[in-house]
Amino acid sequence: MSTLLLATKLFAPARRSEFLTRPRLIEQLDVAVLAGRRVTLISAPAGFGKTTLVSDWIQHNVQRPSAPRVAWLSLDDGDNDPTRLLTHAVAALHGADPDIGLDALDLLSSASPPAVEAALTALINDVSRTSGQTVLVLDDYHVIGASLVHEAVTFLLDHLPPQLHLMLTCRADPPLPLARLRTRGELVELRAAHLRFTPDETEELLNRVIGLGLSEADVDALETRTEGWVAGLQLAALSMRDRSDVSAFIGAFTGTNRFVIDYLVDEVLQRQPDDVRDFLLRTAVLDRLTGPLCDAVTGRDDGSVMLEALDRANLFLVPLDERRDWYRYHHLFGDVLASRQLSANPDQVPVLHRLASGWYEECGLTNDAIRHALAAGDFDRAAHLIELVLPTLRRSRQDATLLGWLQVLPDDIVRGSPVLSVFYGWMLMASGDLDAVESHLDDAGRALAAAAAVPNTGGARGDESEERRTLPMTLALFRAALAQARGDVAGTAQHAQLALDMAGPSDHLARGGAAGFLGLAAWADGDIERALQTFTQAVESLHAAGNLADELGSSVALADMCLAAGRPTRARRLYERALHQATSFEGGPGGEVPRSTADLYVGLSELDREAGDLAAATRHLETAKALGERAAMTENRHRWFTAMAEVTEAAGDPDGAVDLLDQAERLYRRGFTPEVRPIAAMKARIRIRQGRLAEAAEWAHARDLSATDDVSYLGEYDHLTLARLLLAQHRANGETTDLGDVTGLLDRLHEDATRSARGGSILEIRLLQALAHQ
Repeated sequence: MSTLLLATKLFAPARRSEFLTRPRLIEQLDVAVLAGRRVTLISAPAGFGKTTLVSDWIQHNVQRPSAPRVAWLSLDDGDNDPTRLLTHAVAALHGADPDIGLDALDLLSSASPPAVEAALTALINDVSRTSGQTVLVLDDYHVIGASLVHEAVTFLLDHLPPQLHLMLTCRADPPLPLARLRTRGELVELRAAHLRFTPDETEELLNRVIGLGLSEADVDALETRTEGWVAGLQLAALSMRDRSDVSAFIGAFTGTNRFVIDYLVDEVLQRQPDDVRDFLLRTAVLDRLTGPLCDAVTGRDDGSVMLEALDRANLFLVPLDERRDWYRYHHLFGDVLASRQLSANPDQVPVLHRLASGWYEECGLTNDAIRHALAAGDFDRAAHLIELVLPTLRRSRQDATLLGWLQVLPDDIVRGSPVLSVFYGWMLMASGDLDAVESHLDDAGRALAAAAAVPNTGGARGDESEERRTLPMTLALFRAALAQARGDVAGTAQHAQLALDMAGPSDHLARGGAAGFLGLAAWADGDIERALQTFTQAVESLHAAGNLADELGSSVALADMCLAAGRPTRARRLYERALHQATSFEGGPGGEVPRSTADLYVGLSELDREAGDLAAATRHLETAKALGERAAMTENRHRWFTAMAEVTEAAGDPDGAVDLLDQAERLYRRGFTPEVRPIAAMKARIRIRQGRLAEAAEWAHARDLSATDDVSYLGEYDHLTLARLLLAQHRANGETTDLGDVTGLLDRLHEDATRSARGGSILEIRLLQALAHQ
């Protein structure tokens, strides 16, 4: 059922027998695609035949020699999740050409957060290697309101290969770079004025295709009343069947499209038998229709028979698959039916949604069950279903979908569920909203305590799922992460130790996470020896859990700690051993390397640059870049730019280095590792070496730094940068200023670094002390 429902989005609606081909519009689509234009936009209000036109063009296209391949995707509200939309789009393209999309699908399912841009890049690369042309149709793009989705489509437009043509149907112009495409002559547009039926087309539709036998005057009057609006013409044709007073009927309605369709739908509904009208109104709550689902909602057993009859009667039913098991109502017709049902039977609507939710849950289609539960206002049920599907959503990285559901749920429902409250808090933290996280974690803790005080009855909300079993450990780890993001070293260690104490011998992920945060806390506190010992245990636990990506990512942090301890040789061995693991990995499609592989090359480049081997450093950075974002951890993406900035400055381009550091700042995500080398301070050091001391002094003022400050490891890099600035100012001022405060600062920094055996820090401090004494 899951596969079938997914397939309904990938079929162009079937062509009907009562249908009028429109050669003038087919020709315009031919020109758009075959003449090498990049994008076709079909933008008009509801009921103007946008989808029907593209479906007809596809039917004509398949009869043409060397016709372009066509991938179809019908969009719905759920596609406001960029991962979901892109997954369906890739599936559509893969169906058109099996050589397209495997790498992209793997990226979407394996990265956290989803590597949307990397997946798009892989998709574009696949398409660019194909022969011939492919057309991707995104039908009903007006349902998309999420800026992240618009950004993803814009990225696709900006990098569209010549082998791919994008065709969009929508009710209003989308927020995409249409003006730029229009200026470049890359956009073909069909609008309501193009789609309106001409008098000749109106006469042919009503008389030859539908067979009404209207007079020329009646055809002209109907065309004038509807202004060539095909939905109005079709509804009018349904209303006029078996009428003797056709002319009087045509003269009875007037006004805008909205009023026309209200009038005509009333006419159509009133002319249906009671059982058909009841079926139409009850099933109006469904965005997709199949016989068993309709039976569940209506309480009848004739759903499949009724859908077949409605299809034969051409009652605005659109088939969604080749077997005609699934349908939907024409959007405008469905909207009006739903409005009528809500107006006539408002108390019945939530009941119908609840019945639909139950049917979808029984079929294992939990996402749809949640959607109907939310529409029914049954928030307890929706929360229970979200808990059930949460592991699947996390694996498939549909973060936007999960966040959207949680935001619809009342706050007290979310906070009453420890699972939902914990993961809502985590998602807020991942988005950077640290202030909103703690209250959700507190609520989860209270709910866990309350649940522990009540005997487990085995109910739906009291089951012993893996998520609930490990939730206390997860909660402690998230608290450690929040403390780490806030720079609270003691809090990080406290919560990480709690998680470690709760973890059993086989809870390798929890043990690895807890040991990792304990190591990060020790690192932030400057205790490098303890950090190395604890973080080594974390890497071993992650290895035991089989979590290669996190193991490799942790190896990067462990190598950083080795550098802080003044052990570059050990750091290099760590990088080389981890790279051997990464490059020996046989699990990704096409020999794809695991995440963090690029980070390992970046780490080696930093060692090479420090040793003065700029050629080797550059080679490692080029390798990391070639692997792409999919081979890097999200939290490490900024490091490629900081490493390249150092190589660029060493090659004699300090301004280029600052530009690279600006890009690094935009990518930096706080809270994953201690900020021991702030990017702003790295820029200040470049300005000092350039002699642009005023700019460096502005940085020191903004950071409120003084040579008399207390010292700590997290502030060490800033204070060493300040010492460099004060030495440079002393030289620039003709050595008239006193360096007593500088030497005092360096003495305190040396004492602190020596106490914690930070050999890397001691080296830099001793060099600056030598310069100060000189």
